[in-house]
Amino acid sequence: MSVLAAVSLAVAVGSASAATTPTATFTKVSDWGSGFEGRYTITNGGGSTLNTWQVSFTLPAGTTISSHWDAARSGSGQQVVFANLSWNGTIAPGASVVFGFIGAGSGSPSGCLLNGQPCTGGAQPSPSASSPRPPSPSASPSKPPSPSASPSASPSTSPTADPGTPVAANGQLRVCGRQLCNKNGKAVQLRGMSTHGIQWYANCATAGSLDVLANEWKADVLRVSMYIQEDGYETDPRRFTDLVHNYIELATARGMYAIVDWHMLDPGDPNYNLARAKTFFAEIAQRHANKVNVLYEIANEPSEVSWSTIKSYADQVIPVIRQRDPEAVVLVGTPDWSSLSVSGDGNGVATIAANPVTAGNLMYVFHFYAASHGSVYYNTFAQAVDTLPMFVTEFGTQQATGDGPNDFTNAQRYLDLMAARKVSWVNWNYSDDFRSGAVFTTGTCATGQFSGTTRLKPAGSWIRDRIRTPDDF
Repeated sequence: MSVLAAVSLAVAVGSASAATTPTATFTKVSDWGSGFEGRYTITNGGGSTLNTWQVSFTLPAGTTISSHWDAARSGSGQQVVFANLSWNGTIAPGASVVFGFIGAGSGSPSGCLLNGQPCTGGAQPSPSASSPRPPSPSASPSKPPSPSASPSASPSTSPTADPGTPVAANGQLRVCGRQLCNKNGKAVQLRGMSTHGIQWYANCATAGSLDVLANEWKADVLRVSMYIQEDGYETDPRRFTDLVHNYIELATARGMYAIVDWHMLDPGDPNYNLARAKTFFAEIAQRHANKVNVLYEIANEPSEVSWSTIKSYADQVIPVIRQRDPEAVVLVGTPDWSSLSVSGDGNGVATIAANPVTAGNLMYVFHFYAASHGSVYYNTFAQAVDTLPMFVTEFGTQQATGDGPNDFTNAQRYLDLMAARKVSWVNWNYSDDFRSGAVFTTGTCATGQFSGTTRLKPAGSWIRDRIRTPDDF
């Protein structure tokens, strides 16, 4: 990642007798020339609780904001105003909150005000009753602290990632034969993590936690798991689409690939959500067509339907993506919860091979959980990687429920096969869910302390070590 370029913009509110007052510090976390990721850290250095906050600043001509998170945005033109959401407006003495945004252009904010006070710090008089109040935030996520992204309508440009990142090394991926290949035609293996459902655990996938995933874990890919039902996309399509836009930008700024996971579970027929899928993927592909790091997983785990039904769905959704993003890799789920029909008739590999989806740059999905899925699953997967282009977009070291004891021995057997055949994989999941498959201990995400290993469960330590091993790009 780029060396942090921090510019302190000290601002003040509070009583005239306070020795120190709240400050808003701007940090340019990552800068790729044509754009940057910026953050403001609001720290309450005063002696009384800050109950609401509003940060305003001016952007230089030619610099705009394409997306943001953890704040409500208003203002017009180059004048930008960010205000607290319902869950992060109260800041106790000594505490801090952070919000961030993706900027297009090379400039930095100036003229920062916090609750109407100039950027000077120190003791300041309390704002009068006529001081500006933050605008009412838009509908915030049901479980804090979820990002509240509102990208602009204009398509975002693809930033040039740092030279050492996976995206910089590999560029636009493509499927060559049965392999995932980079811009130079070399077969590569991506390794990374999946979020849990962003309607529940968005506070586990933040700018800070993704810094850790990219820089400490050395992950190549982030899978953005957006549930359709289960309190997900169908409840608020606008909000969830914006959340996915934001996660793509965060992954892009860190030089990681992003898998957009249309996380359908129940009902198992993907055609139930066909119209929704077309609407969603049309906007995602249109917005991010200029990026080289976006992959589209169009059906997470189809179940209780035939391959022909899944193929019919893929035949209708893929053209929507291809019309807007013709080069991106598309990932298609397979029958019986993306098990290649192992838990069904067992003939998935032969069935798909005899009637494949007729589209280029396409791979088929396999999921496994090592404590539940033994030799029958493994042997079917081994057959598949010799027959079809495969991508493991989800696996765990525990039972199929994502819980229970870990079977690291069987999991390593799968990983050894995938390393030998250069099959890319993503582990489930990057959250602090109570189940053993979540990498962080319960309560970690509320603290925002993701660095190091002290807060990792056994599965988290195990998978971190395997993601961190050097890539062969």
